[in-house]
Formats: sequence, C-alpha cells, structure tokens
Amino acid sequence: MTNSQLLWLRKNLFSNWYNSLLTVICLVFLFWVVRGVITWATTQAQWAVIQVNLRLFLVGRFPQTLYWRAWIVLAIASTLGAVTAGIFMTKQQFTKRGVALFAFIVGLLLVILPLDLTSRLWLLLVAVLLFVGFGIGGRFSKVIVPWLSIVWLLSFPIILWLIGGGFGLQSVSTNLWNGLLLTLLMAAVSIVLSFPIGVLLALGRTSSLPVVRWFCILYIEIIRGLPLIGILFLAQVMLPLFLPTDWRLDRVVRAIAGLVLFSAAYMAENVRGGLQAIPRGQIEAANALGLNIPLAVILIVLPQALRAVIPAIVGQFIGLFKDTSLLSLVGLVELTGIARSILAQPQFLGRYAEVYLFIGLIYWVFCYSMSLASRQLERQLSN
Repeated sequence: MTNSQLLWLRKNLFSNWYNSLLTVICLVFLFWVVRGVITWATTQAQWAVIQVNLRLFLVGRFPQTLYWRAWIVLAIASTLGAVTAGIFMTKQQFTKRGVALFAFIVGLLLVILPLDLTSRLWLLLVAVLLFVGFGIGGRFSKVIVPWLSIVWLLSFPIILWLIGGGFGLQSVSTNLWNGLLLTLLMAAVSIVLSFPIGVLLALGRTSSLPVVRWFCILYIEIIRGLPLIGILFLAQVMLPLFLPTDWRLDRVVRAIAGLVLFSAAYMAENVRGGLQAIPRGQIEAANALGLNIPLAVILIVLPQALRAVIPAIVGQFIGLFKDTSLLSLVGLVELTGIARSILAQPQFLGRYAEVYLFIGLIYWVFCYSMSLASRQLERQLSN
C-alpha cells in the first residue's frame, strides 16, 4: 500500500476516534454479511434449479429444433450493438487488458454454462462477432455512422421474422415466446416505438397550435396519472373492444401497445425538459440563417435538447426494461413469469432465493450496460 493510499485511509476513515469506531463496526458488519452469503451460496443454495432450467430462463418454450433462429437473432443484435459501441469508444479503450478480460469471460461462460456442443459453438461465434464488431465500429466509424440507424431499423423486421416465422419459415406462436427472449423483445420494440412518439408529444406540448398543444397535454397528464399495470390491463381487455370484430390483436401486440402508450408520456416530459433548457436565441439565430421553424427545431433545437437529457432518457429506457416484469400479471410469461413457473416445479419448491437472484443478476447486467452506454455517449458528445 502506497503512502498516498495510507493518507487517504487516515483522512477519510480514521480521522478521529468515532470515525475509526464506525469504520471498524462497518468492516465487522460487512465481514459478517459476506461470510453469511458465501456460506449460503456454497453449502445451502441449490444452484441445480438454474442449471436444469437455463433454457427456460432464456427462451422459455421456444421449440428446441428452432434454437438456431434464436442464435441468429442474438448474433445480429450482438454484432450491431458491438459496432455501435465501437463507434462511441475511443481507441485507448481497446487495450490488451480489455481483450484479455473479454476472452476470460467468454471462456468462463463456455465452461460453466450447461450447453451442448452446438450451443457452445454458437456462443463462440457470437463472441467472435462481438470482438469483430467492436473493431469495425472503431476503425470505420465515419463510413458506418450515416447508415447505422437504417441498419438498426432494418434489423427489427428480420429479427421478428426469425422469431415468429412465416414467409417461408415455420411459424412459432407467441405463446411460446417466453423468458428472457420475450423480455428483450418487448423492451426493444417498446423503446424504439415510444421514443419518437414521446418526442412528437413533447414538440406538440410546446406547439403554438391550441388543439395540438391541449391534446398532447391531456394525453400526457392522463397517462402519467395512471399506473402501468392498469394500462396493461386496459390494453389487454379494452383495446379489442374498439377494433372491428374481425380484428384479433395478439396479446404480445396489445402488451407492446400498453408499454408504448405509458412510456411515451414520460418520454415526452423528459424531452420537454431538454427543450426548455435551449435558449430562445437558438431559434432566432436559425431564423436569421433562413431556416423555417420546423427545420430549426429538427436541425438546431432538438439535437441539443436530446443531448441535454440523455441521462433522463436512458433512465426511462432502464425503467421500461424493468417494467416488462409486470407483463406476467397479464398472462405473458416473460423472465419473471418463467421464474414463477420454474418455482412451481415439485423438485424446486421454495428455491426463491436462487431463482430471483439469478433473474436479478440478468436485469442488473442489462440495466448497467445501458447505464455504461449512456455515460460513454455523454462523454463522446461533450468532446
């Protein structure tokens, strides 16, 4: 331990007698908690519930003979995500230590996950695509950036086609879309749809047209005054009543509609906060350059407003991802719902801690990844 570290410890943890006492008490408490957790995890926990039901956690009842389609979906999403991350990461972040850590994590997953040989090969391919995607995004960012959003938009129908089938592929009922697969699909589609709707609502709320402004205000305030679970139940029960009798919307589509309607209202308020932070002089300067109001908003005001509220927007995305757990209450077996089904198995009754710790870890990994991406995007745009 260096002298600077010793000075820091003395200044922050042992500066006087009561700080020293509190530090010792906290260390003893942490030691007691950590020892208890390690003892439980190594001697009492039955991790077989995770090993046996890993497929159910990840893809639910998706047909095993069609797992290759789920792997292709993962490969597409991972590659595009890696390319996007590579664009916003600096070259200094591609260090040998980072590459070694990535290789170690992949190797560990290949060893500990209870997968067959085919699945291990698919996982290795996805890892290679991740590594290659980072490199491509970092090296050819100037060429890729103009096309990246278009490629992302085109990937969604391809992903839905692979998961649902049709048009030459065997159809898979949405009743078989379960587990993490359904959670990610619902969250991704809801985020993609709610963001532009929220931006339009925010612009409409600041509009000079009374009809547009009051419609947006009423929508935002009504939706924000209702709980999400109520909106999900309304989407499942009431939405079919407003459609022609020969229209039968799928439960997944109705759930997406509820999530989008709810999230768009909160997204609108986040974006409106960014719009209010832009000085009026920005629009006046744009008008002096010959830009009309729509072009000034799209090219000048909106990019600055969105950059100012990136933390709030990503926080909304994270909240929406976690809110998908409520879908189990309306009959959709997403990650939380599949966990309840697994806990109903006779041999795993009462294994709540192991199951919910595992799905909690999954939620944390994805939420923390979005948070890291948000911070990286903020740093990149601030340069």
